[in-house]
Amino acid sequence: MVILITGGNGFLGRHLIEALRDRGDEVRVLALPSEDTSWLESRGVAVYRGDVRESDTLDAPIRSVDAVVHLAGLMGVWRPYADYHAVNVRGTLNVCRAALAAEVERLVHVSSSIVYGLALEREVDEECPLSPFPHPYPVTKAEGDRLVLRMSADDQLPAVIIRPDQFFGPGDRLHFAHLADRLRAGTAIIIGSGENALPLVYVTDVVQALVLALEHPAAIGRAYNISSDVTLSQRAFLTAIAREIGARPPRLHIPYRLLYAAGYAAELSAMAARRKFAPPATRFGVAFLGTDSRAAIRRATQELGYLPQVDLSEGVRLAAAWYLGHEDTRGRPSPASLPTNEVRA
Repeated sequence: MVILITGGNGFLGRHLIEALRDRGDEVRVLALPSEDTSWLESRGVAVYRGDVRESDTLDAPIRSVDAVVHLAGLMGVWRPYADYHAVNVRGTLNVCRAALAAEVERLVHVSSSIVYGLALEREVDEECPLSPFPHPYPVTKAEGDRLVLRMSADDQLPAVIIRPDQFFGPGDRLHFAHLADRLRAGTAIIIGSGENALPLVYVTDVVQALVLALEHPAAIGRAYNISSDVTLSQRAFLTAIAREIGARPPRLHIPYRLLYAAGYAAELSAMAARRKFAPPATRFGVAFLGTDSRAAIRRATQELGYLPQVDLSEGVRLAAAWYLGHEDTRGRPSPASLPTNEVRA
């Protein structure tokens, strides 16, 4: 197949490219004009410069492709709703329209399990209503998700939606490395009791799901949760990372409500000062790490044949090995924080 990946220069995109190339697929990547794409070019990947916010830049890369995997999204930066909407909603609309015009056989849209909301304290399946946490990222991811479903039903867009939990693995500078940095610095904390289940999945299991979504004949028009078949609590996840990187596990517990209120105050202060960077604590961050969230994967296993391959504890070991071997990359902004790169909560 000839496959275009929007945001393919990010963390998930690079893992997906390796898997597709191993299968013999021809891969194209849409990347921002300012992005460093040397990793892609060194592997012979065709790079097209453009921006999902600019519909005319999609014409050339999408021409004559069999499928599109839409990873591009904005996340992890302190930006107003309008900026998130421009990428996660309008950008998604532009990709969908371009896919229809080019008559592609399949569009795989990467959404997120965060669209269901947080603190649900039960397993959520694909029939659960989308009720995102009131933060620009989950709100706009839910809007983009609904848009793709609507266009699939009304315009016969041949789309499949993948809603992964928070994925991690080698190359994850945005989330895993941030937690590891805090653990090594001794500043990591546990929110509440720490016994809440975190929504986690290893990156190559997400790649497995994306490949299945590209191929399965009955997947069009469907949405699929992608997660691990086991869970790790907040405490267990942080302790496992600490063990693998040689740091002390966190011992300080801060009550959830107290930290949530502190996050709200920090947000107000940052907005009043018009700061360009996120405050050290936000309500969304506290809610994500401090509440119980789990996604059911029965539909994906039964319909797609999805089967998690990497245990979360093994995933921590592999991610930590990468982290320890890349001292020069820690503390730097991830290229995945750029608007058209793949970025996940």
